[in-house]
Amino acid sequence: MSAPARPRFESPLRTRLFIDGEWCVSETRQRLPVVDPSTEETIVEVEAGGPADVDRAVQAASHAFGAWKRTTGTERATYLRAIARGVEAHGEQLAALQSRNNGKPIAESRIDVGDVVATFDYYAQLAETLDAADEAIAIPSADHRAVIRREPVGVVALIVPWNFPMVTTAWKLAPALAAGCAVVLKPSEFTPLPELELAAIVERAGLPRGVFNVVTGTGSEVGAALTAHPLVAKVSFTGSTAVGEQVMKAAAPSIKGVSLELGGKSPIVVFADADLDLAVDLVMGGAFFNAGQMCSATSRVLVERPLAEALIARLADRVARTVVGDPFASGTQMGPLTNRAQFERVQRFIASGKADGARLVVQGGVPEGPGYFVQPTMFVDVPAASAVWREEIFGPVLCLRSFDTEADAIAAANDTEFGLVATVVTRDAARGERVAGALQAGVVWINAPQLIFPQTSWGGYKKSSLGRELGPFGLASFQEVKQILSAVSAD
Repeated sequence: MSAPARPRFESPLRTRLFIDGEWCVSETRQRLPVVDPSTEETIVEVEAGGPADVDRAVQAASHAFGAWKRTTGTERATYLRAIARGVEAHGEQLAALQSRNNGKPIAESRIDVGDVVATFDYYAQLAETLDAADEAIAIPSADHRAVIRREPVGVVALIVPWNFPMVTTAWKLAPALAAGCAVVLKPSEFTPLPELELAAIVERAGLPRGVFNVVTGTGSEVGAALTAHPLVAKVSFTGSTAVGEQVMKAAAPSIKGVSLELGGKSPIVVFADADLDLAVDLVMGGAFFNAGQMCSATSRVLVERPLAEALIARLADRVARTVVGDPFASGTQMGPLTNRAQFERVQRFIASGKADGARLVVQGGVPEGPGYFVQPTMFVDVPAASAVWREEIFGPVLCLRSFDTEADAIAAANDTEFGLVATVVTRDAARGERVAGALQAGVVWINAPQLIFPQTSWGGYKKSSLGRELGPFGLASFQEVKQILSAVSAD
């Protein structure tokens, strides 16, 4: 496996908390190691925040909120565009830092940086629309006038995962700031470095002190304290379904708002008339982008029986030839998993697939040497009750089953507790639309890769989501709706 030199950065990596406009140490006086998943070496140690740090950050945000909420949407748009331009200016450094900390190939990290820029630019545009007059509502009374006003919810806690650093932050932070909320961000303890560098860019954009705060640390310490804090009006969480349930429970006593973007076990339905080359490309991208560490991974392949043999053969060849290696090496198609716990979890799932009787077509071994590398794995004829078919693996494991009728495909696709995304591959446009309409998923792609635009929406059905991100829905999730009813003067 090639081992190119690790990238050098322009300045020392940021490791401190950012609270009330200052970079500071944690009151716990403890630190967390941040590991390079390609080498298993510690890159640096960051502050391990605790409940006292959370309280300082929330108090700072609460104090700043009073003035921040009174700024105009146009003023907030200026800050958002400054953040976007800062990300552009430091894009290559951010991409390199993400690949080193997360493990994804540098080309994928560059895509993520572009997504961050687009998201901040989009919400800058949306923020400018907030200066319009209150929305008048027609009511059946000539003696009264009703309007709807949208106001920021207050202090919001943003808790983000390790699989898409900066992207999930941008999807939450940009609309929260656009709405006029003050923010406390908790990055994943596994990938805080790109988030801290993004925080420095936000700082340089000149936001008032306390509007934006970052507390690094573990979920059990920082995440739990944020979720339960009485001054936090809203929690926006992206992560596992199990932790999402804990977030809801912790938020319940104070009846605070909660948005959840959780797990998935998504299908890609390939009909017999599909373009085979396209189908192979879509399956590979849907299953193995970011080493399969995606809540949107379409790792359940449902293929119509007449095409099954040809699709399996083509996929097996592509899976076996996937180049797994260092994120900075030329030709690398898939990097390591992001942390040891996930590495071990994927190994357990592969073993359970074998034990359940699924036919192993491509064995996903572990290369020699350091790093959390796993070769992609492919199972076919997977029992419908098998854990590898039903549970979210969050790794490079592809499972395939055949179907005979359109109704069978829809039933099998919807037979899951999740409902985040789905893909349909067919040359029959009418069937594509019909099946997309029948699938229980928040996002459906027809003959298209997993493109996500900030102008649209993100979120799913069932246990996959509570609420929506992106588009106007993402902005609305950080707003309260106020009705004002006024008597009309007779003068």
